[in-house]
Amino acid sequence: MQLDVYKTDGTTSGEKVTLDPAIFEIVPNDHAIYMMVRSTMANQRQGTHKVKPRNEVSGGGRKPFKQKKTGRARAGTTRSPLWVGGGSIFGPKPHDYVVKLPAKVRKLARKSALAYKAKDGAIVVVEDFQVDAPKTRQVVQILKALSLGKKKTLLLTKAADGMLYKSGRNIPTLAVNAADKASTYDILNNQVLLIQKSAVDVLQQSLKN
Repeated sequence: MQLDVYKTDGTTSGEKVTLDPAIFEIVPNDHAIYMMVRSTMANQRQGTHKVKPRNEVSGGGRKPFKQKKTGRARAGTTRSPLWVGGGSIFGPKPHDYVVKLPAKVRKLARKSALAYKAKDGAIVVVEDFQVDAPKTRQVVQILKALSLGKKKTLLLTKAADGMLYKSGRNIPTLAVNAADKASTYDILNNQVLLIQKSAVDVLQQSLKN
């Protein structure tokens, strides 16, 4: 599969890049995608939820009233889960939600996500560009020139670019990431993949067997 390389002003440069069919033309594996997205979402959970059981609630060191002749139910402590202010029964405890997957499954999921984008014609290759300072306006102009101003877009760069990241982080419809760091969820959570020319090889090399 070959794609035109666009300039930042929206015109074609006359160059073309070839996408590896072993990555962009495979039959997508939906189950691998499901497992990878599930893993990504689960790994983002902090798992810090907690309530106090009766042995952690303060107070309740003495019997609240005598055992008999009060007409009330027998009670040994005010920290009982049956009392207001008492401990909780079977409440949540801090634990890890991490879901680990084999490297082959993670790679297959990313390939499948890219294959879907290629099939939908949702991949745009643009010439390399940089910004000298955090300039959101400059990035907005590039997106408009490429007719991506209103589309949720993931911009993939050859390597982490701090200036470009800062320039794009205030744009609600844009996410910026290094080509070899973009996850399956990142790819699927955007309508269009905008890939810088030099990032195409980096992306493909990261997915070769």
